[in-house]
Amino acid sequence: MKIPSIAALWPRRISWRLALGFGLMVALIVVILGKAVNHGNTMANLNQRFATNDLPRLLRVQSLSLQTEGVGIALIRLMNAPRESRVMAYADVDARNLRIDDIIKLLGSDLMDPLQDATLQRLIAYRAVYAAAFIATADEIEGDDLPEARRLLIARVNPALKDMLTESNALIQRERERIESQVEQTQVWFDQVVLWGSALGGLSLVLAIWLGIGTAQSVVKPLAQLEVAAQRIAQGDYASRVPPSSAQEIDRVAQALNTMTDAVVMHEHKLRHQAFHDPLTGLPNRTFLLQAGAAQPVLPVYNSLLLFDLSRLKTINETLGFTAGDILIQELARRATAVLAQDTVFEPAKILTSKPVLAHISGGMFAIVLVAHERTWVNHLRTRLADAMAQAVLCNGHQVDLALAFGLADSPTDAPAPVITLLRNAEVALDAAKQAAQGFAWYNPAQEAARLGHLGLLSDLRVAVAQSQLQMWLQPKFSLHTGQAVGAEALVRWQHPQRGMISPAEFVPFAEQTGAISQVTDWMLTQAMATLQVWQPTQPELSLSVNVSTRDLQDPLFCQRVKQLMQQYQIEPRRLRLEIVESGLMHDASASIALLHRLRALGVQLSIDDFGTGYSSLAYLQKLPVSELKIDRSFVINIDALPLSQKLVKTMIDLGHSMDLSVTAEGIETEAERDTLKRLGCDVMQGYFGSRPLHGPALQAWFDALNPVTL
Repeated sequence: MKIPSIAALWPRRISWRLALGFGLMVALIVVILGKAVNHGNTMANLNQRFATNDLPRLLRVQSLSLQTEGVGIALIRLMNAPRESRVMAYADVDARNLRIDDIIKLLGSDLMDPLQDATLQRLIAYRAVYAAAFIATADEIEGDDLPEARRLLIARVNPALKDMLTESNALIQRERERIESQVEQTQVWFDQVVLWGSALGGLSLVLAIWLGIGTAQSVVKPLAQLEVAAQRIAQGDYASRVPPSSAQEIDRVAQALNTMTDAVVMHEHKLRHQAFHDPLTGLPNRTFLLQAGAAQPVLPVYNSLLLFDLSRLKTINETLGFTAGDILIQELARRATAVLAQDTVFEPAKILTSKPVLAHISGGMFAIVLVAHERTWVNHLRTRLADAMAQAVLCNGHQVDLALAFGLADSPTDAPAPVITLLRNAEVALDAAKQAAQGFAWYNPAQEAARLGHLGLLSDLRVAVAQSQLQMWLQPKFSLHTGQAVGAEALVRWQHPQRGMISPAEFVPFAEQTGAISQVTDWMLTQAMATLQVWQPTQPELSLSVNVSTRDLQDPLFCQRVKQLMQQYQIEPRRLRLEIVESGLMHDASASIALLHRLRALGVQLSIDDFGTGYSSLAYLQKLPVSELKIDRSFVINIDALPLSQKLVKTMIDLGHSMDLSVTAEGIETEAERDTLKRLGCDVMQGYFGSRPLHGPALQAWFDALNPVTL
């Protein structure tokens, strides 16, 4: 059977061919429109998913990477922070760790890709390694073993953070690849629709020019606009909008692109606001001040900075709770904002080129950067702020004062310093104001030099203990009844190889703050034991007094160390006296008293030093196992000419004797002072009148000449 050819099947009549051709064109249009609608719906869904799922997930992954980098910087800041500033540094590290955990938790329920899920599991594992390393490092920091803490930071924390950063970057890369794949697929669909529209235009041109032109106008041009819009969005241009189209399907895609653009802009704005503003007060934060003009191009021209801190915030948080502390911080921010809003803050005749900026730095600390060519302007603002905080705030039924401490810094008007420099200088001034118990302080280079000098002293002091650069000087003590020497008080001195003799008043308080005083105490105890051992054959009744710091009283192992030293040097416990400053007992009275009882049980003699200068120890005196009261020098000066001082000292002596305690007077410098105290019944004297502190040959000469003398 013969098969007919295609030409034989083609209609011969033109009208039929036209009808067939138009029918084929209509069929093509129906097919193409159907596909366009299908692709349009798919694209709308993809764009919607991109705006609501993919993009937020990408932002979370990017935030995870940023937080991981930030926690490393925060740890370095923590390592270098002084002990009194570590609370804020810990808060910063903990906040970043919490944000990392929150992001990981969100990603755990959001990732669909098995490869990403595997990467996230590795990230969680590295997060656990980092958490353990961080805790170990923090323990070393709190133990003041900074070398070990740095070793742990380098050996454990940094590798764990690096692994976390690697995995978070892998998540970012994978997420970007997925988004790029979606954009490429969308582009393919765009290209297909364009091709179909072009084919339809070509067929329509053959059949009818007007149909081809109409098709091109209604399909090709809108698709081209969508293509261009998608490319602009991919390049980060969110300002351009896709115009509406007469075709419903195209218009839906355009609306989806516009919705996606709005969502991206909203998320970026939210993230930027969170990055540069404090959530508690709504004020700009420290990052805002330090960023180089990203949100405030005029920041670099500010040449004055006023830093103020809410006093006793830590105590308020511990007593009334953190909610009360937050209320105070918010109220402080409100009042400071109100002060800046007043026109009378600055002299009306002065024209400011930039408005002051109030920022919440951390905790109860705020900063104001401003243009002020004269310090009187800044001082005027400081006074206004202090006045605005005069009224107490009611928190949980308690009236709480908003007491402030101020640190101020400025720079020359012709060479304004960067904000970061002003902020650092103001922090130095604020610290100086707090240490001097003043309301405010202006920055000067001497403050920073003193801080750097103290930092150097800490390292040098450890070397001094290890290399015996310290010296033990002895100031003899004499009985007021017999005139004979009964012992001596050990006084520490430091002969620095470069700085020469350093006064105890300069390094002892600093050693107390840093905890290094315990090393000094151990060194002094060792020297005292060795001296008592030398004295044993010829002067077995002489005793030595060693000062004990507040930190020693808080150390449960201190008693054991004293016992081991006495056993090592075979010293009778009664020949060792430990002197405790009465104010030092108040830090932890119960623990301190328990330690003193353990020391007394060993046979060690205990003295209350500087008696009468404290404010609470009288309530504990009957509980203390002490054997001596030492009356402070401030009560002894010119006592022979001060009847009221004589009555007060007589009361102290009688109080000591009524409790079977020996009473020693410190700082006696004249014969009249000595005779008055002897008449009042004092037992022992110590001071320049009897002997200055002795060391070396002078000390040996005094010891060799120990014979009863009449004073």
